[in-house]
Amino acid sequence: MKINAGEIRVGMLLEYKNDLWQVLKTQHVKPGKGGAFAQVEMKSVNKNTKLNERFRSSETIEKASLEEISFIFSYEDQEKYFFMNPKTFEQTEIQKSLIGDKGKLLTENLEVTISFYNDNPISVDLPNQVTCKIEATDAALKGQTVSSSYKPAVLENGLSIQVPPFIEAGDNVVIDTRNLEYIKKI
Repeated sequence: MKINAGEIRVGMLLEYKNDLWQVLKTQHVKPGKGGAFAQVEMKSVNKNTKLNERFRSSETIEKASLEEISFIFSYEDQEKYFFMNPKTFEQTEIQKSLIGDKGKLLTENLEVTISFYNDNPISVDLPNQVTCKIEATDAALKGQTVSSSYKPAVLENGLSIQVPPFIEAGDNVVIDTRNLEYIKKI
């Protein structure tokens, strides 16, 4: 699908120079002399390289068409995570390096959305919020104000996050999967 350079947004996937690029930053510039253009910083999905490119407003760029399918997390081994399509019961496997630290938030039967490009998985989107259990946390220091002070805590899955002083080991908390931040206690 072709789009104008002015329609490029952060997070979009573009087909450019025989590769798939994710848009990291975009800035629309209208100089005093000459035509307007979009300054775009992109990262290659396959090669992990960055590219700064300038597109004139009149140019068209190919937007990558992705297929998004819901899957249920099944299990993991040393290098891969395994997911099952609940409709077809088809299984797909994804390298741990593609998901990164957020893979630690995967729990059995968690529903995720996997984006495919040319039948190859390129990203896994977790639900925005997941419930985790606090394994260990530091003691709260007296005299600190509740509004601005946070203390480090370790979740059951090994991730470290910042939590308010009233959270204790063994508490269940809701975590935002996009930025790995504490939301609330359950």
